[in-house]
Amino acid sequence: MKRNYVINIIKTIFEKYGFEPLETPTLELWETLSGKYGEEGDRLTYRFVDRGDREVGLRYDLTVPLSRVIAMYPQIPKPFKRYQIQPVWRADKPQKGRFREFYQCDVDIVGSASMLADAEILAVIHEILTTLNFREFQIRINNRKVLSGIVEVSGAGRERELDVYRAIDKLDKIGPEGVREELLQRQISPEATATIMDLLSLEGSNTERVEKARSLLGKSAPAQEGLDELQELFQYLEAYGIPSAHYLFDLTLARGLDYYTGPIYETVVLEPRIGSLTGGGRYDRLIGLFSGQDQPATGSSVGLERIITVMEELDMFPSDLNTPVAVLVTVFDESTRGYSIAIARQLREAGINTDLYTGKSKLRGQIGLANDKGIPLVVIAGPDEQAASQVNVKNMRTGEQTAVTVTELVEHVKSQLFPQS
Repeated sequence: MKRNYVINIIKTIFEKYGFEPLETPTLELWETLSGKYGEEGDRLTYRFVDRGDREVGLRYDLTVPLSRVIAMYPQIPKPFKRYQIQPVWRADKPQKGRFREFYQCDVDIVGSASMLADAEILAVIHEILTTLNFREFQIRINNRKVLSGIVEVSGAGRERELDVYRAIDKLDKIGPEGVREELLQRQISPEATATIMDLLSLEGSNTERVEKARSLLGKSAPAQEGLDELQELFQYLEAYGIPSAHYLFDLTLARGLDYYTGPIYETVVLEPRIGSLTGGGRYDRLIGLFSGQDQPATGSSVGLERIITVMEELDMFPSDLNTPVAVLVTVFDESTRGYSIAIARQLREAGINTDLYTGKSKLRGQIGLANDKGIPLVVIAGPDEQAASQVNVKNMRTGEQTAVTVTELVEHVKSQLFPQS
């Protein structure tokens, strides 16, 4: 129920913003997945040989398969706004917030290079989290072009760019000193390492950080282009009404996947510390790896399991999510079975989720089952009720029991389930 509750909210908001559903296969040819994610992604992708002696893999994410589909079907009208809610697999060590199989809820815009597309993605993410009643969260935003400028200005060398990104991406796990050591281990010079670490330590408001970065990275054309994009993006976010407290220009954000080319973003909750709830960015060159022609694209993924974990830990779910069943209709004995079936049919035809008891327990056991499952109402349909064309409706929350006629039943049940406020 909790999973369905979150998925329904996510799906509703995706469609509210004009995104269409699309699904991709669980299995992909290994050549489709290989080399798209970086060293960690390749290591964590499940890979095997099928009965046709083909090398295949379980999808690691939903973005690479989408890019393959877009390349195969160039006639899809653009910009194409797509969402996808399906499982992915990682050969990872299971721990809190990390799973070997988990659902991603992806939202992407293909065919638009405008920062408005990125703002649209972030507006979707923001609305999902606020609708789920998250309050203390932050969308961390950076740009791969700015990171490229940091590498350029530091003198680390373009050939070391991905090494720098991968080291920075571990900052939350290993801390600044750990990143410093990682950079040195990846053959980044001590001088370049010191410059990189200094550039990552900018503080202040989003506007102040952008201006400081402009000054420090003034010699880098890619960095200036990336900062222009971020400035435009922040203006759009303001137009969407997203509070500035909910997003932050964070130079330490790198994102571990190799295919990002522009703005990148992650969402984190301040407590509990569980990693990112959402993550994504712009990947303008990924589709071109399959088609030979680059297409602008941007998108984000919502981690369903992590969101559920945080919501459970913070007791954020509504109290009535234990079961989709609103009413349990009891079966007294064989002589009243047909009467109970008729009662259940009546409730179901009225659109009320109704369970008809099919076990062997006596009435007390049936009521106990409803209590264990969190079913709010029990309809008691015994011989006496049948003779009077009545039922007794027991409200499991209050303990009150009310006799009503069969013709009054639907309205009475609705009044119990949806009391007037």
